[in-house]
Amino acid sequence: MKEILINVNPSDTQVCIVEDGNLVEFWVERKNMTRLVGNIYKGRVQNVLNGMQAAFVNIGLEKNAFLYAGDTLEYGEILKDVTDKKLHLKAGDNVLCQVVKEQFGSKGARITMNITLPGRGVVLMPQLDYVGVSRKITDEKVKQELMEFAKSVKPEGYGLIFRTQSVDCSKEEIKEEISELVAKWDAIKESNIKKPSGTLIYKEEGVAIRAVRDMLRDDVDRIVINDRKLLEEFKVAFAALYEKKPDLFALYESKEGMHKAYGLTKQIAELLQRKVVLENGAYLIIDRTEALTVIDVNTGKYVGEKNLEQTVFETNCIAAKEIARQLRVRNIGGIVVIDFIDMDNSEHAQKVLDILRENLALDRTKTTLVGMTPLGLVELTRKKTRSMLESVMLQTCPYCNGDGYVLSDEVMASKLKVYLNEIFLCADNKSVLVSVAPSVFNKIFAYRLLEKECSGEWRDKRIYIAPDDRLHIEKFNVKTLHGAVLDLPDNAKMLY
Repeated sequence: MKEILINVNPSDTQVCIVEDGNLVEFWVERKNMTRLVGNIYKGRVQNVLNGMQAAFVNIGLEKNAFLYAGDTLEYGEILKDVTDKKLHLKAGDNVLCQVVKEQFGSKGARITMNITLPGRGVVLMPQLDYVGVSRKITDEKVKQELMEFAKSVKPEGYGLIFRTQSVDCSKEEIKEEISELVAKWDAIKESNIKKPSGTLIYKEEGVAIRAVRDMLRDDVDRIVINDRKLLEEFKVAFAALYEKKPDLFALYESKEGMHKAYGLTKQIAELLQRKVVLENGAYLIIDRTEALTVIDVNTGKYVGEKNLEQTVFETNCIAAKEIARQLRVRNIGGIVVIDFIDMDNSEHAQKVLDILRENLALDRTKTTLVGMTPLGLVELTRKKTRSMLESVMLQTCPYCNGDGYVLSDEVMASKLKVYLNEIFLCADNKSVLVSVAPSVFNKIFAYRLLEKECSGEWRDKRIYIAPDDRLHIEKFNVKTLHGAVLDLPDNAKMLY
């Protein structure tokens, strides 16, 4: 059973694509975050860099957008051969453009002049005279029928791409959708004339509408929504579909959280963890670096039943399938390097690649599989469009500032030693109370880390140490004690 679950919260909207209880795609859109991909702007060229065959365009955002020569239009066609050619643009020119890639870090958004307006069954390309069919429609007879149908419905001078979902739509639905998209384009053109440069002309639909538009096929059994207002919006946005299949849409009214009711709470939480445990006890480690994502496959608790080669092969097969799912559900983009466990059998290695390739084919996002090296490393690239899940659901650690590590207990003991030496040198302090994190407290006494100092330069000092679970592991407090009667916490312990 395949379902699309839409969970609307005060702070965000979450979309889960679930197949037989397993989460296969997860989209999150925060209400206070600006999404750019799909938006259409009236931009103004700021500067042209012919050496880079690109231009920077002001679309009203903090960072200028990047327009590559191959994304420009010349005489109603994409400028394909950009070698030794200059852009037919100059600073000050106005361009109607669409964002195709979100801005990341210090890089501005990437834009194109080839505007596309997606519907559920077709994509309208109002500036190119072209007809195409989704590569995922493999039946040649169906492809030919769609190409013939396009001749009778395609507006003159426009382009059409038949999406995978088009095979589930009637001809009347497609005709009506094309009319709606043409009307939308007419409104965009009118706004482009009236509005100043650096202005948003058209805003792409929210995550809920996009998810259903892009993911809904005949294999989807139900669309469950926990917001009545959004359900009414669906009835309007997908009027023909709602009329044909009213039972497809369902309102979730239970007081129990949707994710908990569908058993997704744990699955979503696991998407933010480095370690992914596989069904046989083996596991993956997923690490992000600045330039790429590295996925390491480990046998873990799985020891197999026959021999080492078979154990490794079985683990890699399971890992290949799960890795493809993790790429989709975490929306990992860019370069990905997978370190499969080394296999001596070349047939096994090829089988693992075939499983990976087969499961990557389920991904709507373009993915290119390069191959496997003798060391068992597989390189692939996955197109970046939306922000990765971790950038939406995680923030930089306020303690480590994103480093992902903290100082060890031993290092903290050394830092405490230096600090105490400074205190004892600067004043005639005889007694102190030190509060530290529990792990540092345990390590100091278990390994007697400060024993040398206590029997040496600190032998006339009274040093009490108390664990405090409110303290960060890299913090400690030192309090000077005075008087014959000392006020100490119950868990304080004298240092040696």
